[in-house]
Amino acid sequence: MEPSNLLWEYYLEQEMNRWPTEGKHILAQYDNNSVIVYQAYKPSISDYAVKNQVFGGPDYSFKRMSWVKTNFLWMMYRSGWATKSDQERILAIRISRAAFENILSNAYTGQKEKAMETKSNIRLQWDPDHTPSGTKLNRRAIQLGLKNEALEQFAKNDIISITDITMEVRRQHQLWQTGGLESLQTPIERVYPVPEHIKQQIDMNND
Repeated sequence: MEPSNLLWEYYLEQEMNRWPTEGKHILAQYDNNSVIVYQAYKPSISDYAVKNQVFGGPDYSFKRMSWVKTNFLWMMYRSGWATKSDQERILAIRISRAAFENILSNAYTGQKEKAMETKSNIRLQWDPDHTPSGTKLNRRAIQLGLKNEALEQFAKNDIISITDITMEVRRQHQLWQTGGLESLQTPIERVYPVPEHIKQQIDMNND
């Protein structure tokens, strides 16, 4: 499957005119009902996921923490634009906004988890966002790590659709390499409107 359900736009238009330059923000492609998150896997896991529209199969582990990202360029940084071992396939996973906000409302940073002396099945990290070439930015991007019951819920119940966008990722990477940043398109992403009661939970201060 290719990215018929994703909306794309020129990267520079978004970076220069729409995205915040600093602070903690959830950049994502979303609509009234759903939000896109990204994961990178080896072909066997990706093929199973696309065919069955859930995660599973012999190579998928429910015992490890699985990280999801809302930010396309952070996924490109992490996967080397789908070139790193076991990250050769990029999946765009559509989940409901209710499911996404439930994940956020139960997420803890490692520091907060330790301070509260609790154990959570959802870990969050605020990491530097990156340009297409991997340069760090002042803006922070969110990563969400799921394990145990939270991962089971995500992998089997929360998913609306799974799309393999690897071919488009490679095409855009080639356009960027040959035509410069002016040629690069990335999925349209906007600042996600995090409910106020969740902002404190995920340490989302932009002082």
